[in-house]
Amino acid sequence: MKKIMTGNEAIARGAWEAGLHVAAAYPGTPSTEILENISTYPEIYCEWAPNEKVAVEVGAGAAFAGARAMSAMKHVGLNVAADPFFTLAYTGISGGYVINVADDPGMFSSQNEQDSRFYASHAKVPMLEPSDSQEAHDFIKKAFEISEKFDAPVLFRVSTRVCHSKSLVETGERTEIAVKPYSKNTPKYVMSPANAKQRKIVLEQRLKDLQAFSETTELNRTENNGSKIGVITSGISYQHAQEVFGGTVDYLKLGFTFPLPPELMLNFAAAHDEIYVIEENEPYLEGFAKQLGIDCVGREKLPFVGELTPEIIRRAFVPASEETGGYAVEAKAPPRPPVLCPGCTHRGFFYEIAKYKEKIITTADIGCYTLGSVPPLGVNDSVLCMGASISGGIGFRKALDKAGDSRKVFAVIGDSTFFHSGITGLIDAVVNKADIVVNILDNRITAMTGHQENPGTGRTLMGEPTHQVDLEALCLACGIKKENLRVIDPYNLKETAEAVKAGYEAKEPFVIITKRPCALIKEVMKERAKMKCAVDREKCVGCKLCLKAGCPALMVEDGKAKIDTAMCNGCEICAQICPKKAISREDL
Repeated sequence: MKKIMTGNEAIARGAWEAGLHVAAAYPGTPSTEILENISTYPEIYCEWAPNEKVAVEVGAGAAFAGARAMSAMKHVGLNVAADPFFTLAYTGISGGYVINVADDPGMFSSQNEQDSRFYASHAKVPMLEPSDSQEAHDFIKKAFEISEKFDAPVLFRVSTRVCHSKSLVETGERTEIAVKPYSKNTPKYVMSPANAKQRKIVLEQRLKDLQAFSETTELNRTENNGSKIGVITSGISYQHAQEVFGGTVDYLKLGFTFPLPPELMLNFAAAHDEIYVIEENEPYLEGFAKQLGIDCVGREKLPFVGELTPEIIRRAFVPASEETGGYAVEAKAPPRPPVLCPGCTHRGFFYEIAKYKEKIITTADIGCYTLGSVPPLGVNDSVLCMGASISGGIGFRKALDKAGDSRKVFAVIGDSTFFHSGITGLIDAVVNKADIVVNILDNRITAMTGHQENPGTGRTLMGEPTHQVDLEALCLACGIKKENLRVIDPYNLKETAEAVKAGYEAKEPFVIITKRPCALIKEVMKERAKMKCAVDREKCVGCKLCLKAGCPALMVEDGKAKIDTAMCNGCEICAQICPKKAISREDL
């Protein structure tokens, strides 16, 4: 049967057909939908793990025990999971194990543009790269076979355009694969130094076997169109190259991209007068080709930054060709600067700490609270990576102390990110006596990636009710004193202001938990659908103080405030700010 699928849907379908038993992930664009689709197949146990390291370790345990396992993450998540990833190359597996990683060229939703292909060569783990949804479906099945054949985890590398683009996929049926019986094997799975030294020898021999496989596998193929120009490419770049050059060049299309096949590449180069290497991100293929002595052109013509498109490739390699310009429409979309949503539960907190803007340093984290950087709030001083708001805040505190700078440090993190990698930072702050204020903005969901469950929501990815981790009890267990902990409703500005003031004046580690569900959760939207605020234009003096909260539902018309009721959810933040009491809730 043929179906139109995104790459992420096709990966999930292919893994199901391959007999997958266990899957774990932490959500992150562009990989999130892989596990969301896996969860629709009841034969597979699946879970949102607290972070990517845990997800890879869950998969590793399942694979050691003989099951077919899979984990998924965005590219920066592989940094978090690097510890088990590297050692898994030594241990090998029993059941097949595939680790999906989704790169984000162009940084549409990421803090950097790293190229995960180098992880495969660094850890010496075999890697596959599909270029469309059909290949995503087919290659994931092949990945499990390669994993079991070579006793190794397989890195399955995709990028944003493959994950989210749709194309026809010929699907199949599920093949039931029995979980292999587990038998204890200490030299293989206990990585003490003595065992690891022996496993390193196994790893190096496996690498030679994989190299030979790379030369002959159908995943790497040539397409001969009788041209003297040859294009070496992989992943989505193959599709872009096809759109630009069509049948006017020959292709070496690489789907098995670690280890790369030197003989295949040398023979391809020898048969052509010119070699182009077309790839996104870093010159991974090009660097290997040049090590082989292949005279090729690639990065010197293509940009180092951003996502590749057919137009960019066309301008680089065929500058005389006519620009197609793509499709054009007359209407222009209005500018939409990134801001906190109308009714966002974080707005009241940011509004209150913005009053201390000149007296505090604010270290923020990955998630919606990144938007606290945007005017008129403009409070964030740094955003580095998951969990760095707290641990980075400790570093700020210690450095400011050395400099005699008394500004207070406020670390801002969300509930899911706190579970991901903020807990260790809080322990560090307590043990090492960093008198920072840790602010956990608990909106009861993993919001920015599309509302996934987390350890605080009380439900699993498979839809089952489960234990709901108590943030307040967790902070107390980490050593925060009860008198240094506030749990507040961020829609209540008076309560929020009092907590922020207490934190600012505290001489010990202090925690503020703002607790209110995200305004975009379906049930919340339904509950608040008729809650609206309105402006009494007789009372409004046009002072514009209400705009300081940065709510997109607020605007000024004829010198006075006006509220877009279609956007408003009646949070009443603006009503509490207005000094003339000109704003009030008038439910429909």
